[in-house]
Amino acid sequence: MTQTTRTATVERDFQSHESVIQVQELYKRYGKFTAVKGIDFAVRPGEIFGLIGPDGAGKTSTFQILSGVMEATSGEVQVLNRSPRDARLATGYLTQQFSLYSDLSIDENIRYSAGLRRVPTARLQQRRSKYLKLMGLEQFGDRLAGKLSGGMKQKLALCCALVSQPEILFLDEPTTGVDPVSRREFWDVLATLASQGVTIVVATPYLDEAERCNRIALMYEGEIQQTGTLAELRESLNLERLELRANRLEAVEEVLKTNAEIADVQTFGDRLDILVPSASAGETQIRTLLQQHQLTLNDIQPAEVTLENVFVTRLRQQGNDPPFIPFPRSKSTGVKQDKQVAIGVRNLNKVFGDFQAVKDVTLEVRYGEIYGLLGANGAGKTTTIKMLCGLQPPSGGEMSLAGQTRDLRNSALRKRIGYMSQKFTLYDDLTVVQNLQFYCGVYGVPRRARQEKIDWVLETCGLVGQENLLTGRLPGGWKQRVAFGASVMHEPEILFLDEPTSGVDPLARRQFWRLIEDFARQGTAVLVTTHYLEEAEHCQDLGFMVAGEVVASGSPSQIKEEQPGQLLELVTNQTQAASDLLKTQMEPWRVSIFGDRLHLVVDNPDTEIPQLRSTLDSDGFEIHSLRPIPFSLEDAFIGIVQRTQE
Repeated sequence: MTQTTRTATVERDFQSHESVIQVQELYKRYGKFTAVKGIDFAVRPGEIFGLIGPDGAGKTSTFQILSGVMEATSGEVQVLNRSPRDARLATGYLTQQFSLYSDLSIDENIRYSAGLRRVPTARLQQRRSKYLKLMGLEQFGDRLAGKLSGGMKQKLALCCALVSQPEILFLDEPTTGVDPVSRREFWDVLATLASQGVTIVVATPYLDEAERCNRIALMYEGEIQQTGTLAELRESLNLERLELRANRLEAVEEVLKTNAEIADVQTFGDRLDILVPSASAGETQIRTLLQQHQLTLNDIQPAEVTLENVFVTRLRQQGNDPPFIPFPRSKSTGVKQDKQVAIGVRNLNKVFGDFQAVKDVTLEVRYGEIYGLLGANGAGKTTTIKMLCGLQPPSGGEMSLAGQTRDLRNSALRKRIGYMSQKFTLYDDLTVVQNLQFYCGVYGVPRRARQEKIDWVLETCGLVGQENLLTGRLPGGWKQRVAFGASVMHEPEILFLDEPTSGVDPLARRQFWRLIEDFARQGTAVLVTTHYLEEAEHCQDLGFMVAGEVVASGSPSQIKEEQPGQLLELVTNQTQAASDLLKTQMEPWRVSIFGDRLHLVVDNPDTEIPQLRSTLDSDGFEIHSLRPIPFSLEDAFIGIVQRTQE
C-alpha cells in the first residue's frame, strides 16, 4: 500500500466520526494541468487543521473550492453538511492577497465586510469591539489600512473575515512576509478563536508554524503525502536527530555523508543536523568515524525531530530530491585564508525626516562567512542593505565594501556585488531567459561564459524547456530561485540576499542553502535577511535588529545559550484556559500556545516553577507534564525583542 493510499484510508476512517469538512477524491484541473490530484481529508469541529506545502502544491486551489469560490473538477466536498457554495455565509475566507481597501480606515473596512455578509447593524459594534480588542487594534479604528504594517493588515483582514462570526475560517498563507513577533501574536489569536469553537483551516509554507496546528496534512504537487498530529508525523519517521558541533564542519560533513547508516546530514551555520536510526548507536558510530579521520568533535547532542525532517524525508523517498549542481565558476577566487572583512559597518545611521530608521549599527561580515540580519518589519534591515548596496545614501557612519571606503556607488565595485531584493528584481514582462540575458549584460558576465551560466540557472531551477515562459507567470517560489540565479551569475565577492526563500518548498530551500553555503566556502561574503527563523540557523553569525538598532549578535548556538532563564513546555488538560490564566500572572509574551501545549519563559526556574504548579493546581488544572526544553531561535528572538522594548 502506498503512502498516498494509506493517507486516504486513514482520512476516510476519520470521516466516520463527526466532521465539519469532508473531502474525498478531490481533483482540480486547469486544461491539461492537474493542480489537485484526488486528495482526501476531514476536519473536526474546533480544531486548527494545517494544509502545509510550498507554492504550487495546490493549497490555494483547494481553499478556493472549500470556500465556494471555484468548482471542483471532480470529487466530493461537504462543508457543514452542505456544498461549499451553500455554506459560504457560514465561512470566512482570508485570501493570500490582502482583501482590504488601503484608502479606507480600519472601521470602514470592517463596516464594508459586515455589509457584504449581511451583519445586522445592531450587532456590528459589539463584534467590532470584540475582535479589534482581541487583535490589539482597538485604538486604531480611524487609521487607513494602507498605513498599517504587514502584521496589522493581516489582523485587520482576520477581523473582516470574523465580523460575520463564521463557524469555519479558511486562512490561505496568512502570515507570509509577517515578522516573527506579529506571527506569534497572530497564532495566539487563532488558538483563542479555536477555543471558542471556530474551526480553522490554515495553509502555510512555514514548517515551524505548522507545529501550532492540531493536525497537519503535508501537501506537495497536488497530493497529500501524509496526515496526522505533530507527534504522529515525528514518530512515523522512525529516525532520531543529533546536533553536532565541530571546528571543521565541512570535512566532518564529507566523512559522514559516505556512511550508509546515516540517513541525512545537513549544515546549519555552526552545526550539523544528522538523522540516524538510533541516537545512542549513531553517536558512538560518529565518534569512531571522526577519530579515524583525526577530526575533533566539540559536542554532539540528541534533539527532537523537526517537521522539516519528516517532509523532506518523505519527498526524498518518492524521488523528488533535486540534484545539487555545482556552480560553473570561471574565476578561481577560493576562500581568503586571512578572513578579511568584506562588509564593514560602524555607527551607521539613516534618518527620513523626523524618523531614524537605522541607529548606530555596527557589524562585520568576513569573506567566506554567512551573516544573518534578523528583525521585525520596520526594524531597519532592508534600509541597511540598501545603504550598503549604494541604493540609499547614509545619514552618518562609516561603511566599507571589499576594502573600499569611498565611492561605494562606482560601477566597478557594483560588479563585485550581488543583490537579491525583497521585492523581485526580475521583469515580469520578459521571459525567464530574457531576464537572465539582461542580468548577464548588466553585471558584465563575459559573453563566452553566459550560456553556461544561464543553463546552470535553468537546470538548478528545474526550468529546462520552460525558459521562454513569461516570468510574471511563475509561482513566487520559482521566481525566487530565478532571482537568486540572476544575482550570482557574475560570481560576486559580496552577496546581499533580502528575504530570499519566501514560498520556496523544503527541498528547494535546502538546495538554496547548499548553493549559498557553496558560494561562502568559495570565499563569497553573504549577508542575508530572513523572517524564517529556522532558516537563520544556516548563518554562522547573526545580528538581531530592533527599532533600527542591533541589540544582540553571535552564532545561533551562542544566542540561544545566552538567553536568560529557562524555556518550559507545559501540557495540561485545558491549553487555552491555562494560557489565559498564566497571561494574567506573567507578561503575556512569556506564554504562547503550540498546538496542544504551552511554551513558558521564566527567569528564575527554581522559584517560578513551584509557583506555576501551585497556580494551576489551585485552579483545578491537570498538569500532564512540565519540563525544560532548549530555546529555539524564535523563542530567543522574541525574548530579546520584548526585553529590549521593555
